[in-house]
Amino acid sequence: MDRKKKYRHFLLWCLGLDLLAMCLLGYRYLDRKIPDELHVVKGQDQNVEKLLKHPLLTFEDAITASGEGSYLLPCKILGVIPFKEIKVMPTESTDLLVSGSTVGIYMETEGVLIIDTGEIVTEGGIAEEPAKNIVKPGDYIVAFNQQKISCKKDLMDDLSLLNGDDVTLAINRNGETIPVSLTPVRDAEGEYKLGIWVRDDTQGIGTLTFVDQSGHYGALGHGISDVDTGELLNIKDGALYQAQILGIQKGSKGSPGELSGLIRYEPRNVIGTITTNSKNGIYGQFEGNAGEAISLRQMPVGYKQEMEIGPASILCCVENQVEEYQAEITKIDMNHEDSNKSFVIRVTDEKLLSATGGIVQGMSGSPVLQNGKIVGAVTHVFVQDSASGYGIFIENMLK
Repeated sequence: MDRKKKYRHFLLWCLGLDLLAMCLLGYRYLDRKIPDELHVVKGQDQNVEKLLKHPLLTFEDAITASGEGSYLLPCKILGVIPFKEIKVMPTESTDLLVSGSTVGIYMETEGVLIIDTGEIVTEGGIAEEPAKNIVKPGDYIVAFNQQKISCKKDLMDDLSLLNGDDVTLAINRNGETIPVSLTPVRDAEGEYKLGIWVRDDTQGIGTLTFVDQSGHYGALGHGISDVDTGELLNIKDGALYQAQILGIQKGSKGSPGELSGLIRYEPRNVIGTITTNSKNGIYGQFEGNAGEAISLRQMPVGYKQEMEIGPASILCCVENQVEEYQAEITKIDMNHEDSNKSFVIRVTDEKLLSATGGIVQGMSGSPVLQNGKIVGAVTHVFVQDSASGYGIFIENMLK
């Protein structure tokens, strides 16, 4: 009898856990479907409740009359359970100059980035690691014994003068500058070293997404992170250059492809500054279309609620000329934790599939078009399916 009772209790516990899991999954599903904020174009008849219509949700029929333009629209599950307040923001109709051109990127860090610490083999053959647990990968060296460090060369010049005395480094860690003290170690060649690996610049190619009416541009659709630390780079300055595609490494299952490009770092090839490196892309001032090498076409902005599962297209440059290639949007996530993974796009154009296998490295920032509007940009390629990848909503790049 006791065994049957315990078995019933076990079944009830299992049923309760199943119901809880279903509720949590259902809540997460709704949260992904209904955005936390929504842009609606002023002067256009857009019924917000119709845009957000869902059989499980009801919306309040009154809002606060604050007169601030934006407003909060409360909604409930089944008309009873409070769900969320959606921020609705009336927005002016916006046009952008949409690109798709391949560009060269050069950025210098704010200070010198520490990518790792390492062992030094001393004159006595003992391995020591003087910087271990004192500095961390992702720290930036901004001063050496009170002397400002602007680049790797500054640091190397100071290190060449080491004589065994303790040194004080000013470290920028997570936005806070802190002093640390290190004791140099004399290696087998008789030179004093601190046992740190550093980097001070980065370069590569990507895709220019848009230029706005003020001449500011957005590119990539994601930030540039250090390949070793994975941290978003703190940049001092940088420049955008014209770039030429030299070759294509075709993508395949398990092996992402890549565009190989040539960047001539000459003043006449500079097309913009790089002032911001953020999670949603790199930004700066567009300085001119040198030699008409950069493709720009005017298009209206399409917001996320205007996107739909189905046909779309991608603007990209794989043969030194921007072309529009057919694709399809297969999934839309209104509230992804990572803003540059907000929708999934799949290349369907046979010409692009034949040339690249789909999405390859270097295509980040390629504009995504649907129904005559720019709605987003390509940001990632799937390792196991090179024809598909993630994208970012254009409204997130415009923030």
